[in-house]
Amino acid sequence: MIIVHHLNDSRSERILWLLEELSLPYEIRKYQRDPQTRLATEELKAIHPLGKSPVITDGDRTVHESGAIIDYVIRRHGGSRLQPAPETAAYDSYVQWLHYAEGSAMLPLMLHLYTGRLGEAAAPLRPRIDAELANHLGFVDRALAGRQFLLGDDFTGADIQMSFVAEVAGAFGLRGAYPAMDGWIKRLHQRPAYQAALERGGPYAMAR
Repeated sequence: MIIVHHLNDSRSERILWLLEELSLPYEIRKYQRDPQTRLATEELKAIHPLGKSPVITDGDRTVHESGAIIDYVIRRHGGSRLQPAPETAAYDSYVQWLHYAEGSAMLPLMLHLYTGRLGEAAAPLRPRIDAELANHLGFVDRALAGRQFLLGDDFTGADIQMSFVAEVAGAFGLRGAYPAMDGWIKRLHQRPAYQAALERGGPYAMAR
């Protein structure tokens, strides 16, 4: 059975959602952030040396990184669901979104978070960070214009992977400027599997 090492208010919410979409049995082992530092508990280092979440264990395999976990679960347990056929051009787009989420899109959002704690000391960085936020959020918004999902009419693991980008943008009050992205994430949040993941995983501040 797949075990999800689940940290509250983290990217691991996506993995619970994926497993619910695929109707796969799984177990949750919950970890709580330090209320002062908001960092992950040291207990996670017993599962993986980085001490980060999400991490899954599946028998004798340990898999970390959200995109790698989504790819692993769909390939090994998905039965051809939630991804395009590998020989198609749509599959190439799907893989790009899996990597883009954390490889590019999250960087300006994380810089926005960290520099926000510096106050005026971060002022020289703000124009570049704001420009990159507009660049990436605008890119996602344009990709979703006139579409139900990132690949058109088909919901895939790419939507699950990219959801965290839109959720974090919403937490920063940035999503209203990008109506296609805002409508997309609201549709995703209405999915029964998303709601089931929230119920099993516990409170998730970015489910809005």
